[in-house]
Amino acid sequence: MLKDRGFPGFFIPMKDFFSNLNPTVKGILLAFLATLGMANVYVFSKAALLEVNYYQFQFFWFGFALVWILPFLIITGMIKRIPDLSRASNITLVIIGVLELGAASLLFLAIQLAENPTTISFLSNLTPIFVTILGIRFLGERFNGVEAIGIILTIAGVILITYTRDTSIAEFFGLGSGWILVSSVFSSISIVTAKSRIKDIHPGILTLNRVVFLFVFALAAMIIRRESFVISGTATLNLAIGSLMGPFLTGMAQYSALKYIEASRTMIIQATRSLFVLVGSMIYLSILPELLQLIGGLVTIVGVIVMTWGKMK
Repeated sequence: MLKDRGFPGFFIPMKDFFSNLNPTVKGILLAFLATLGMANVYVFSKAALLEVNYYQFQFFWFGFALVWILPFLIITGMIKRIPDLSRASNITLVIIGVLELGAASLLFLAIQLAENPTTISFLSNLTPIFVTILGIRFLGERFNGVEAIGIILTIAGVILITYTRDTSIAEFFGLGSGWILVSSVFSSISIVTAKSRIKDIHPGILTLNRVVFLFVFALAAMIIRRESFVISGTATLNLAIGSLMGPFLTGMAQYSALKYIEASRTMIIQATRSLFVLVGSMIYLSILPELLQLIGGLVTIVGVIVMTWGKMK
């Protein structure tokens, strides 16, 4: 029983309501929750990176994430499952941890380098394409002609976003665009790997594993570089809110969604986060993408919608 595990009584009706839902509906709701959480990540991380450097950001972002997730895992009793994990599950956790280390580190580097986080969000819509391709190869998920059209549209949108007449490879990475593409590759491999073992490893453990890997890396970087552990109050607030919405909420919801729906569908739903990032950037950061970037971003979203329709067929 939920109450026996230490949950307050008011969570029980919510749990009963969720347990009665169709599995596909559960997966879609969880993927949408992850979408909202990830949209906030782009906005609050950019706001924090305007006040702290990259290494301070990583340390406090994932440090706060540990503060959020550890009590949750202790209260629910999930943390007791860790010693019982099989050798294969532990190996999988290490692989996912390394992949997420690359994916998250490059994501935040791209957000720091880019003038507008909305642009990076649009570019990360390539992740569903990578997840779909890997899902076909390793998870036996299906692919059809409508999805192919969606993929073509998404790629066309990305080309519009990144197009400039005189941009070199160095400038392409210097503006963050190149790094988000590499991050998307790492992220898609991590998601497909997690999907393949989601029945053996609880989403809470996957989330904790990701956060621990990134926090240890950030702590080591802070010590080696002798960075200051003192930051401003506004930066602390942005980091605290962003880490609650991102590493904790998004991580839990995304991994939980994989229990109910295909890996490709979870990423396709999450690609709509760009719209929320666009609104958040306007309200919280007072910035907008350029017209060509906006058009390209909208094309990627149309591509993702077409891919969703194809997946439903």
